[in-house]
Amino acid sequence: MGDMIRRRGPALAFAILGISAVWVLILVVLPQLWMLDYSLRPNLPPSKVGGPEDIRSFANYAALFSNQIHFTIFVKTIWASALVTLLTLVACYPIAYYLAQVATRRRAATIMLILIIPFWINEVLRTFAWYIILALNGPLNGLLLGLGVIDQPVRWIDGNGAVLVGMVYAYVLFMVFPIYNAIESLDRAQIEAARDLGAGWPRIHRRVVIPHAKPGIATGCIMTFMLAAGSYAVPALLGSPGSRWFTQIIYDWFFEGGNWHMGAAYAFVLLLICMGFIMIMMRVFKVGVGDIAR
Repeated sequence: MGDMIRRRGPALAFAILGISAVWVLILVVLPQLWMLDYSLRPNLPPSKVGGPEDIRSFANYAALFSNQIHFTIFVKTIWASALVTLLTLVACYPIAYYLAQVATRRRAATIMLILIIPFWINEVLRTFAWYIILALNGPLNGLLLGLGVIDQPVRWIDGNGAVLVGMVYAYVLFMVFPIYNAIESLDRAQIEAARDLGAGWPRIHRRVVIPHAKPGIATGCIMTFMLAAGSYAVPALLGSPGSRWFTQIIYDWFFEGGNWHMGAAYAFVLLLICMGFIMIMMRVFKVGVGDIAR
C-alpha cells in the first residue's frame, strides 16, 4: 500500500489540485465575474437585451453614491460591522485566552461545549430567541422590572443596539476559535518568564500574548466583519425600520425591485469593501495569507 501511494502520489496530488481549481473556478470566480458583468449593464426589458441600449457603464455604481439614503445605509453598515468586529474581539479574547492557557482540559472542553451547543440550532431561530428576550414584554424587561432596575419596559429593539447584540452573539465562535488556536500554541514558559521579570498582566498580553496571537486575531476579525457585513437574518429580525442593513437593500433590488443589475452593483461594492478590510487587517497585524490560513 505504501509503495502504491508513493508511486501514485504526484498524480494524486495533481488530481486534488485540479479538482480544487475547478471548484474555485466554477463556484467562486465565474459567479463573481458574472455578477460584475451584470453590474455594468442597464436594467432593460428582454426585448432590448443585446440591442444598442445594452452597453456597459458605471451607471449602477453611480446610482449608489448619488442615492443619499442608500449610501448612508451603506456607510452605516460598514461602520456597524467594524463595531461588531471590535465588540466581538473584546468579548472573545479573554475567553480564548482562558481556554488556551488557564483552564484545565476538562473545563475547557465543558466551556467549548457550552459555546457550541447553541450553534446546533439554525441562525434564524437563535436570532428569533434574542427577539423574544429583547421584546417589550420579554424576559429581560420582566427581570429588570422585578429587580427594580427600571420603572417601565424598555424598547430594546429600537435602533441598532439589538442588531449589534445579536451579531456579536451570532459570530462569537468565528472569533473565539481562531484566537484560541493561536494562543494554544504559545509556550506557557514565556508567560511565566515575563511574570518572573516583573511584567504585569497588561504588559504580558501586549508584549507576549497578542503578538503571538496576531494571525488568529486577524482571522477572527476578517471572518466576523465579512459575516456581519453580509448578514441579512439578524438585522431583518432585530432591526427597527430605521436601522436597515445594506444587505436588505440588495435583497430588495434582487427579489422585490426586480433590478438584478443594480443589486449586482451594490453587492459587488460590498464585496470590494470586504476585500479591502482583509488587506487592512493583514497590514495592521503584519500577517500574510499563509499565516491566516494556518
